Amino acid sequence: MSDAISVQALPSWRRAVLKVGSNLLAADGGGLTPRYAAALAGFIQSSRAAGRQVVLVSSGAVAAGRAQLRAHAPSGGDLAAKQALAALGQAPMIALWQSLSPCPVAQVLLTHDDLRNRRRYLNARTTLRELLALDVLPVVNENDTVAVDELKLGDNDNLAAIVAALVDADLLLIASDIDALYTADPRRDPSAVPLVRVESLTPDIVAMAGGSGSAVGTGGMRTKLEAAAKAAAAGVPTALFSGRHDDTVAALAQGQLRGTYFAAGRSRMQARKYWLRHAPSAPGRIKVDAGAVTALASGRASLLPGGVLEVAGDFHRGDLVEIVDASGRAIARGLCQYGATEVKRLAGRHSRDIDVVLGYSYGAEIVHRDDLATLAEIESTGDIDA
Repeated sequence: MSDAISVQALPSWRRAVLKVGSNLLAADGGGLTPRYAAALAGFIQSSRAAGRQVVLVSSGAVAAGRAQLRAHAPSGGDLAAKQALAALGQAPMIALWQSLSPCPVAQVLLTHDDLRNRRRYLNARTTLRELLALDVLPVVNENDTVAVDELKLGDNDNLAAIVAALVDADLLLIASDIDALYTADPRRDPSAVPLVRVESLTPDIVAMAGGSGSAVGTGGMRTKLEAAAKAAAAGVPTALFSGRHDDTVAALAQGQLRGTYFAAGRSRMQARKYWLRHAPSAPGRIKVDAGAVTALASGRASLLPGGVLEVAGDFHRGDLVEIVDASGRAIARGLCQYGATEVKRLAGRHSRDIDVVLGYSYGAEIVHRDDLATLAEIESTGDIDA
């Protein structure tokens, strides 16, 4: 079917999240196979060679765990059984990707709770950022072993969209066993035609989605549309394509998509500034000196300990705080890497002193530039509809 889909140019990107589902990794006789994963790993490697970064969100742990037990594997949809299979299957799933990757592979297990809690969100963000800086391929998966209600239909599709926002990705790539979004299920309706580009996910578009087409996966087209909607809300476009066609996968490295492109509607920067403008801040302020005011006004600088004059109120690591100048005028908002007590101890110090003063460090910045917006930046985006 992919030959009938016209090729379109992908926007330029520096960092992408690639989601690969169980249906592309599960072998017919059980376990995992590199049959389709090899081409996807090749795309990751060629992207890295071109100076791009890729975070992989991979399913397949439950399928791998079931193969490990073979005849003794539990059947049915019991949550505890799925959690046990996921725990057993994590090692072979990671081993598969490591066998296909010339660079080190790191496993990152997350739950939705990790990404709802601002402090744990920052911890995950910092870890993924550091792994990418070390030229490591992060392989993210749902922490199924401790999940309660997260092991549900299409979880990793939605997890991939959340990770795309977490790492400030420019693009979300969803590798599927179907090559595009069609007007109807092409396996049942021969008159179905592919949609090459979707500007917005209207109810009519969502109604085109069917159920899961795989016996081993937990997702379907509907959850992929949910993921595209979540990514779009964060200013990240989504590309849906078939991971079963090597030429389609190879074309991605050349900036060409044979599949469906879901536009974001607004830029990643606009989405971030919108959130920083409207999210409630903690009851605390950080007062900074004139040098910090000038540096932050550029929009390219982080707030460092040396620029901090004093701290008012109480807040915790991961809270959204206001940054004010010496007169008390608000100049910026951002997610603080340290709590109020810690910032007070670090005020006026050099970043290299953080570990000495606190006995630990969450990084050199009090507020990282990726998590900060000046009021001028926020106001320049205007009021965007949520």
